[in-house]
Amino acid sequence: MTLSAYGDSADEALTAASREINRLEAILSRTIDTSDISRLNAGEAVSVQQETRELLLRALALADKTGGTFDVTVAPLVTLWGITSDAPHVPTQEEIDALLPLVGGSHVHMDTEVTLDEGCAVDLGGIAKGYASQQVADIFRAYDVTSAVVSLGGNVYVCGSKPDGSAWNVGIQDPAASGYAATVALTDCFAVTSGGYQRYFEAADGTVYQHILDPRTGRPADSDLLSVTVISDDGTAADAYSTALYVMGEQEAVSFWRAHGGFDLILITADGRLLYTPGLSDAITAPEGCAYDFQPIAA
Repeated sequence: MTLSAYGDSADEALTAASREINRLEAILSRTIDTSDISRLNAGEAVSVQQETRELLLRALALADKTGGTFDVTVAPLVTLWGITSDAPHVPTQEEIDALLPLVGGSHVHMDTEVTLDEGCAVDLGGIAKGYASQQVADIFRAYDVTSAVVSLGGNVYVCGSKPDGSAWNVGIQDPAASGYAATVALTDCFAVTSGGYQRYFEAADGTVYQHILDPRTGRPADSDLLSVTVISDDGTAADAYSTALYVMGEQEAVSFWRAHGGFDLILITADGRLLYTPGLSDAITAPEGCAYDFQPIAA
């Protein structure tokens, strides 16, 4: 995580932002035993904090909107594969089939207390960083910060413009090589990138398994995309959308954008194209020597 802010109240704002990120990790992390999410996954009926409840509700709504290509209840399958753990495992189809019925928002019960059906678990890893960056944006506004940039591992928030008045240049990582595939001039928005290149493991037979699972199949997403970047003024939705659209693949992702709008999009395809929505036409730049074929997406 990197956070930079400029102005009279920058130091105080950065301190408050760091504290907020640590606070959110303590209640939303799946790996901290005392968090709301860990207690919920342990099978307890949990009186979660109000914002945990609201974020779970938002996650369930986004799962419905994306047709289940983003789903926080995929956690049992994430554990089964263990792709980001010290002991990744290629499960049998029988193992996958045994856990697929545990995926779906109907297993989350939001009554006075929050409960999960037996064997179910949730993982907010695909939405919590986006939510955290949005909370940081609120803190910067409260401290009257008008120039800042925050990067939370693939989630970038730019506040206002650079101290010299120009836009922030956000680099879109090249998923197939070192360096950047593009840069985008942005102000006051969130840019979230997802891709299978970020975390993966190679099995003994040489097969590469990337970490983003398709909740519909229980297997690593079989996508014709290398990465998806969503640019929006809604950091929470941008985080979920970047994962969902990667799982969808090019055609379904473009159709989703056309149907719902409200955000800009950069898709890097496995066959060497870089697709971008018309709203980025004046903002996106190809670096010197870029190997991708830049193409606008028709509205």
